[in-house]
Amino acid sequence: MDAEPPKRRTAIENGETGEDLVLATLIGNGDDLGPLVRHAFEMGRPEPLVQQLKHLMKKKEVEIEELCKTHYEEFIRAVDELRGVLVDAEELKSDLASDNFRLQEVGSALLLKLEELLESYSIKKSVTEAIKMSKICIEVLQLCVKCNTHLSAGQFYLALKAVDLIEKNYLKNIPVNKIKIVIEKAIPIIKAHVEKKVTTHFNEWLVHIRSSAKNIGQTAIGHAASARQREEETLERQRKAEEMNMYGMEFVYTLDEEVSEESPLKFDLTTLHRSYHIHACLGLQEQFREYYYKNRMLQLTSDLQISSSQAFVESHHVYLAQIAGYFIVEDRVLRTSGGLLSDEQVETMWETTVAKVTSVLETQFSLMRSATHLLLVKDYITLLGAALTQYGYKVGSILEVLDKSRDKYHDLLLEECRQQISNIFSNDTCEQMVMKKDADYESSVDYLSHGVNCNFYDTVRKYLDKLLIDVLNEVIINKVHSTGLGESQAMQIAANISYLERACDFFVQHAAQLCGIPVRAVERPRAGLTAQAILKTSRDEAYLALLNLVHSKLEEFMALTENINWTSEELVQNKNDYMNEVVFYLETLLSKAQQILPLDALYKVGSGTLEHISNSIVAAFLSDSVKRFNANAVIVINNDLKMLENFADERFESTGLKEVYKDGSFRGCLIEARQLINLLSSSQPENFMNPVIRQKNYNALDYKKVGIICDKFKDSADGIFGSLSSRNTKTNSRKKSMDVFKKRLKDFN
Repeated sequence: MDAEPPKRRTAIENGETGEDLVLATLIGNGDDLGPLVRHAFEMGRPEPLVQQLKHLMKKKEVEIEELCKTHYEEFIRAVDELRGVLVDAEELKSDLASDNFRLQEVGSALLLKLEELLESYSIKKSVTEAIKMSKICIEVLQLCVKCNTHLSAGQFYLALKAVDLIEKNYLKNIPVNKIKIVIEKAIPIIKAHVEKKVTTHFNEWLVHIRSSAKNIGQTAIGHAASARQREEETLERQRKAEEMNMYGMEFVYTLDEEVSEESPLKFDLTTLHRSYHIHACLGLQEQFREYYYKNRMLQLTSDLQISSSQAFVESHHVYLAQIAGYFIVEDRVLRTSGGLLSDEQVETMWETTVAKVTSVLETQFSLMRSATHLLLVKDYITLLGAALTQYGYKVGSILEVLDKSRDKYHDLLLEECRQQISNIFSNDTCEQMVMKKDADYESSVDYLSHGVNCNFYDTVRKYLDKLLIDVLNEVIINKVHSTGLGESQAMQIAANISYLERACDFFVQHAAQLCGIPVRAVERPRAGLTAQAILKTSRDEAYLALLNLVHSKLEEFMALTENINWTSEELVQNKNDYMNEVVFYLETLLSKAQQILPLDALYKVGSGTLEHISNSIVAAFLSDSVKRFNANAVIVINNDLKMLENFADERFESTGLKEVYKDGSFRGCLIEARQLINLLSSSQPENFMNPVIRQKNYNALDYKKVGIICDKFKDSADGIFGSLSSRNTKTNSRKKSMDVFKKRLKDFN
């Protein structure tokens, strides 16, 4: 390496130019000669560049040759070493081939095992995936079954929950494409079915709640009327206390702390809430809100239309009660439905109603020609206002209509009073005048006090008698004898007549007080009203009509010839259904009678009713439609009769009649039926022919009726007694006794 520098030639010695040096430098550095070549051709002088490259090539060949000469020995050495490496490589190759052979022998078996293992892993993976897929399918199908079950049971919310669970957790992961497609198609069908069903139920609820609105409104108005009555009673007690204190009498006025609570209004919004919730689950919440509001507004519009076929004075209570019920329902919906209705919507409904109702009232009031009619409507409107005020509705605009009609009412009232007085004095015989309040009495008395008749108390008493006899009593009697009268009405009429009869003395005293006559002057004998005796007679007629109605009703319930199997071969120990209805009817009848009738009237009703039942039982045995009967029929009627007797004893004691009528009883009213059943059940019916025994045990029976009934009594040997050997002897003996009794009875007749 040290001898190399002398061998190099300088550029000048080799005749190299500057361009040759640049070219050599670029090639030595490995630079791109492209730009240089492009430049030479662009200049049109490629030959000098070619010459330079050739010159450079020759120069490099010389350098390579000199370099090879210089490192020849090292090259030879390297070749020798390379040959040695080649030998080692051949030995290594041989060793590798030997090792590879042995490895192939050992690895072939392992490779087979590995392939089997991989195949097992693949099978395991497939089975695991199949199990996972099966579980998913099973869970989905179970949810589908639950959904169908809920749909069949009408549990639509639970069905939608199942559908929602399928959509969120399973639908995207269902591995079986056919199942997935079926479910995807079924989901919208299920939702549409649920929506249709729920909408149908909701529409039915709309119809139901509209039909119930009248009753709801009437109940609320009734509560308002009760509250008003309690308030008036409180004011009346306060007025009496003040009056008595004015006359120097000590009277302590206390407020009644116990106020009876009105029963709450009951109506069911479950269907509405369920429908709203399900529509919310379906994402149709807003649509349902609009649907509800639209339909309720349509109902309201219809409710606000008055009937053209009926006078307003006759239909106003239904009209106003319907409106009251409507808005009571809407108030409950607003408070409990969770946003189904808004305050603005309810306010719109109410404003629409107020505008329509005020218009209707103004029109109807302008058409009325009776103060009584106007007062009737006005009273109901004030009760409507009181009822709806409790629910937060502003009724001021409606009540203003009443204020506007006040003058008209007073004018009509004065005109009616004037007409009544004119009629009385135009007919000298003093026609009836209905006096409903103190003001009417005072108006009559004031008018008479300025007349020629100084003894106007006698005239007032005569008019009062005429009113009670010719008007009130006649109306009552017509009502008693009218068709379509119910038991409750007849009972109430009888009770009212009793109260009217006792109130006659009060009427006289009140008339005397208004006329300025001392009450002691009218308390003398024969100073009372003739109407008192007339009303007593009418009361007896009302009791008779009541009993006739009760008897007719009992005959409908009993219908023994139809309800009893007179020749049944099977013994029925249970009581008949008709008897349960009879007892329930009697329980209702006597409970109401106990509330409104005096004890003597209650005893008449109870004894007359039970005596009629006894007669009906005997009449059933005598009926031509009953050709024959056996012991089983007697046992059945005996069970029914026992039920009646137990009821009679219980009611006689619970009503307090036992303390008043110590020698009487309701059971005694059933004596004829009881003795007949005892005779037919007796093992020795011939004892009836014994006068002593008959007087003791069968004194209520008529022997002719007994003869007719016994001729129909034929027991069956193949009946229940015939099937029991232990009873066969007794049955035969009883039949023989009955045959003997029939023969002797015929001979007696």
